[in-house]
Amino acid sequence: MTTRLIKSGTLLTASDTFEADLLIEGERIAAIGTDLSAPGAKIFDASGKLVMPGGVDPHTHFDLPMFDTVSSDDHYTGHKAAAFGGTTTVMDFVPQSPPLPGREGSGVRGDIDIWRRKAEKAAIDYGFHMNLTHFDERVAREIPALVEMGVTTLKVFTAYNGRLRLADGDIFRAMRIAKEHGLLTMLHAESGDVIEVLVAEALAAGHTSPEWHARTRPAWGAVEAALRGFALAAETGAPLYLVHMNVAGEVDMLQYARERGIPVMGETCPQYLFFTDGHLRRPDGAKWICSPPMRAVDDNARLWEGIADGTIQVVGTDHCPFFFDGAKPIIYEGEEIAIPGKELGARDFTKIPNGLPGVQDRMPILWTEGVVKGRLTPNQFVALMSTNPAKIFGLYPRKGALLPGSDADIVIWDPDRMVEYGVAMSHQRTDYNLYEGWQLVGYPEKVFLRGNLIVDGEDWLGAPGMGAYLPRYSNAEIL
Repeated sequence: MTTRLIKSGTLLTASDTFEADLLIEGERIAAIGTDLSAPGAKIFDASGKLVMPGGVDPHTHFDLPMFDTVSSDDHYTGHKAAAFGGTTTVMDFVPQSPPLPGREGSGVRGDIDIWRRKAEKAAIDYGFHMNLTHFDERVAREIPALVEMGVTTLKVFTAYNGRLRLADGDIFRAMRIAKEHGLLTMLHAESGDVIEVLVAEALAAGHTSPEWHARTRPAWGAVEAALRGFALAAETGAPLYLVHMNVAGEVDMLQYARERGIPVMGETCPQYLFFTDGHLRRPDGAKWICSPPMRAVDDNARLWEGIADGTIQVVGTDHCPFFFDGAKPIIYEGEEIAIPGKELGARDFTKIPNGLPGVQDRMPILWTEGVVKGRLTPNQFVALMSTNPAKIFGLYPRKGALLPGSDADIVIWDPDRMVEYGVAMSHQRTDYNLYEGWQLVGYPEKVFLRGNLIVDGEDWLGAPGMGAYLPRYSNAEIL
């Protein structure tokens, strides 16, 4: 059994900050204390550094088909990028196979098996959520089997009419089943009907530039849909998690529902803290196309308030990258890579693949903009990045903790390192970075996955297949 000893670091958890040594035996944390010793152990000196649990990103999309292309990170390249940013666990969304005439399809077991095969190249640990994009009696009977597979979350949509959206009645029925079997429902909240009308009107009027992506997805539609979702949670008693919150009114609605004891929680993403719909009016505005879209400065500010005061429990990424110009190859691990991307919508905003890179950026960006600038405490940072998602999604204390018996997913963080961030530092497999030229203070120095050193400074020591599938427990904590 391999033994490693991290000496003289400042351990940082969601609740405490203290000086200690940390002993790793095999894949688990064996002990935490002062002046620890272990004959034959490999020693890592963490003097002047912070030692924190590896990040848990509960919202990623790897190798996702969209608009005649595919998201440019797969379950190896995206995982590698995550690790360089300090994240050691990710959760991906499994698409539900559409029902086809004459046959019932593979069912949710078959859908998850497809994604398990895609993820055989995983470089860090991973779990899955199940998209629920059509619902009937057969699907209702299949949902409980998800728990046996360790998939304890359903995602539903109030947008993407005719493709992903479920009727409110079907969401209500699915949430009652979720409640019965201890699953958590995740909600993408936008007004699908309003979007359909506004998109058709925009195209008819010749409005095809990227800014119309935001103009046809109004903020009030997200607010209204979020409140509808919270009402369904109140009516079913089923917990609900609002994904990628992007507008001030959603924070208000979440606060309103939580104050009334409704079992609801929320997540935002870094892009909604820093960027606005004004970025879509830039010549390279397609880089900022995602759904839901960027909003306004006031929305940025209210979201910051929500994560600082605990109304919002998690910062995920919704990592779903595409090339800005897929006609121009990049070199990735010595190979020339070109994947069709946002140029597909050069003349029509509805054809721009929706999604952004972010899985590597999340922790370094939020440390500088949150902790260094005084918006968050270091302990809040760990809660938002790691501990809260581990608890909400049925992984704690295996993940998200520095405790004896927990997986030794550990980041040694250099709080004094200064970097100029951007695509040159990014391991995300795309040709741009949203944070190009940002000056950061604080960055991961070493990253361990279950006791294995996989990132050492700029060196990648991981490999495809190192990541393990994480079955998650049901009836997880509601924060």
